[in-house]
Amino acid sequence: MIRLDDVTLTFEDGDSRVTAVDHVSLTAHPGTVTGITGPSGSGKSSLLAVAATLITPDSGRVLIDGIDATGLSSADASVLRRERIGIVFQQSNLLPSLTALEQLQVMNELGARHSRHNRARAAMRAGELLAEVGLADHRNKRPHQLSGGERQRVNIARALMNNPSVLLVDEPTSALDQERGASIIELSLRLTDAQDTSTFLVTHDLVHLPRMHAVVHMVDGCLVDHLPAVA
Repeated sequence: MIRLDDVTLTFEDGDSRVTAVDHVSLTAHPGTVTGITGPSGSGKSSLLAVAATLITPDSGRVLIDGIDATGLSSADASVLRRERIGIVFQQSNLLPSLTALEQLQVMNELGARHSRHNRARAAMRAGELLAEVGLADHRNKRPHQLSGGERQRVNIARALMNNPSVLLVDEPTSALDQERGASIIELSLRLTDAQDTSTFLVTHDLVHLPRMHAVVHMVDGCLVDHLPAVA
């Protein structure tokens, strides 16, 4: 589970400070997707960065499975992020020289203990996840050989590689047409259920919001409402 408890984040702007996130409290439970929407500049990406422990807020708490990430050292926060948080960036950011399978396998090498001993297990996990996102037959293709939607599927599978309890998804459909975008949202919902992750999903695409378990809207760093999505 992830819980943001009265989180505020400000940035310096000349002689003053701008409030990007203003006293936001938000929770995602296992197996649910909470959609976060709002106009550009409303604080959605800043909120996701705080949830990902990439930025420490000025005040408030970020609780990941009961652990307050705001009280951790940078090293401990990095371990928490690697072990418990999966991040799907807006752009897939795949490494050009690696195959789809290798994009996932490399997650096993990022500072984890005993990574060499886990390579066989990581290869199996990577293959299973590629099959789960419908890319089993594309495992040996490099990014330039994949469509935009396929690259985003690899991006999602990579985020799930280390069995995170929290999944943070930033505008996964922004570069896709409506049909491919809908398939990515469907995939995010299905994998959240199958992997029992607690998911925050930022999107501008209002057509997908009714599919989500809950929806919040941000304006000027604040949550202006917090309503269940309409079925």
